[in-house]
Amino acid sequence: MKQGLGTQLRHLIELLDGAVQQSYADAGLDYRPRYTPVMRIFAQQQSATIGQLAELAGITQPAVTQTVALMKKEGLLLVAAGGEDGRQRVVRLSLQGEALLPSLQACWLATKSAADSLDAELAVPLSACLAQAIAVLEQRSFGDRIRDANKKVAATS
Repeated sequence: MKQGLGTQLRHLIELLDGAVQQSYADAGLDYRPRYTPVMRIFAQQQSATIGQLAELAGITQPAVTQTVALMKKEGLLLVAAGGEDGRQRVVRLSLQGEALLPSLQACWLATKSAADSLDAELAVPLSACLAQAIAVLEQRSFGDRIRDANKKVAATS
């Protein structure tokens, strides 16, 4: 039986994230792959609001809020009130987070090289396929597609 799209995607993420997590452990780092989008931003700039992090990382604001909370708890980030009324949360790396960046950047280079080698072995590069899928789903969501499919099923029943 062919696995569904969701099952395949979860398995792919397990294969990729598990290997990336192991590479961090092999480098002697206690670090979660989910922190990478936030850390990559701070490798380029000193501070950002939660909203800016979400936009720059291309992930939802609730996901960024959860990730920042975990990273703050682990001592990687500092969070302070900001904005005109103090309601914005301005985030920046702690000294511990700054010290971690060079080791992370070395890991990221190795991960990129591994991803490039994977792309080279596939008939269609995974990175290109994922970028195309994201672009298409941003034009017409998967939820809309499910609703349309349900209407077709209901019409034929």
